[in-house]
Amino acid sequence: MADLKGTSITWLGHATVLIVTAKGTTILIDPFIEHNPKYPAGFELPSNLHYILLTHGHGDHISDVVPVAKKHNSTVVAIYELADYVAGKGVEKTIGMNMGGSVEIEDVTATLVDARHSSGAQDEQGTHYVGVAAGFVLAIANGPVLYHAGDTAPFRDMELIHELYQPKVAMLPIGGFYTMGPKEAALAVRFVAPEVVLPLHWGTFPPLKGTPEQLAALVEPGVRVIAWKPGEEFSL
Repeated sequence: MADLKGTSITWLGHATVLIVTAKGTTILIDPFIEHNPKYPAGFELPSNLHYILLTHGHGDHISDVVPVAKKHNSTVVAIYELADYVAGKGVEKTIGMNMGGSVEIEDVTATLVDARHSSGAQDEQGTHYVGVAAGFVLAIANGPVLYHAGDTAPFRDMELIHELYQPKVAMLPIGGFYTMGPKEAALAVRFVAPEVVLPLHWGTFPPLKGTPEQLAALVEPGVRVIAWKPGEEFSL
């Protein structure tokens, strides 16, 4: 079973995840807070929120990045065009990277990996090209390797994510409709071969019908699917 070695992962509803390493580095992925019906009531982000990672430009993944980054003086990490877009919205510190590239963020090596999804960002001026959808592999020094898939369908090159990085914990969308559902996510689990799956992007809105229990019934024996609720922390 995956040993997180002091790292904690807290689900904040939808695809929003807070990661705190044993060293104390704080990483928020895909901040969707104010209009997120599953954001845990009363949950307060750490005062020191070092990094915000964005997988793609849809509003249910980036809608709160500007106010959160400004409040916490966070550095935003995203694909180049999306990082440039949020910089134009007033985020002072950004790191714009691209597919297959890695950046060192304190004790974490963050690598941008492929996803299968659309990614346009919408504002009062219309829809903007902000790069393509992605996922992140997070290799924590003296700790686990984590994979946040963002929004995606299954794709065969997920096998490369396993071959290159061997993530022990995979955070995968399972709700269906806008992303893969449990049937497709089970195939993604086979490709990535993690020890633990943390389901995301389910139960937020009525079309997102997939559940952790459905996924658990489809994966190979030995893979642990966590049936968590927003606000719950996963750690070992």
